[in-house]
Amino acid sequence: MTGGAAPITGRRPGGPVLELRAAGRVHGEGPRRVRALAAVDLAVASGEFVAVMGPSGSGKSTLLHLAGGLDAPSEGEVLVEGAPLASMRPSTLAALRRRSVGYVFQEFNLLPGLTAAENVAFPLELDGWGLRQAGAAARSVLAECGIADLADRRPEDMSGGQAQRVAIARALVGPRRLLLADEPTGALDSKTGSTILELLRDRADRGAAVVMVTHEARFAAWADRTVYLRDGRIAGSTGPSDPAALLGTVDAGAP
Repeated sequence: MTGGAAPITGRRPGGPVLELRAAGRVHGEGPRRVRALAAVDLAVASGEFVAVMGPSGSGKSTLLHLAGGLDAPSEGEVLVEGAPLASMRPSTLAALRRRSVGYVFQEFNLLPGLTAAENVAFPLELDGWGLRQAGAAARSVLAECGIADLADRRPEDMSGGQAQRVAIARALVGPRRLLLADEPTGALDSKTGSTILELLRDRADRGAAVVMVTHEARFAAWADRTVYLRDGRIAGSTGPSDPAALLGTVDAGAP
């Protein structure tokens, strides 16, 4: 793998994997009522890598939570591969998240009693994979992330950057159709961050839909499209050539 900007393959994306249709989310009631997301329309196709940018509080993490079925919209709907998440039974939604959706959380959420390999293999085991098969898949993706040497180490014995890479490996393992990453390079140095972006780019080129929240225009440049959120709404979007120019356009005159 090489550093620098990732080449865009030019391959035409397939059909939509993720759709937000006039999706909104309101938290609280009365004077504490906060609209985190408002009437967002967004479709992400198979083979497409979309970066989401915007200031703190603009709704970026809320968008990912709705996309992954971790939260329900107050209005509108969210569909994954054409299936509305709101109409799914809890068991069906949980199975969808295990099998098809990989999620990189800012908090990592690694299980402290398990090794890195066991953490990565765990969702596969929950989905019925055999221990040997799940373990082999986990060690393979740990090697892809450059941390094969961490396979038998527990989270308490890892640095923040190492734990983040294990969390990323867990999101990438198995046949994921939708990858959601919330600041996946936040605790990583520049070289390691580029390696992770190459992995996300590779998964998109192989047919997954990838949505990544980032504050860094240089990381957004790996994506096919950058969407900019402000005050819970989509304020603009652009292709991969110059996400920094998008920031200047949508922030012009902003307080």
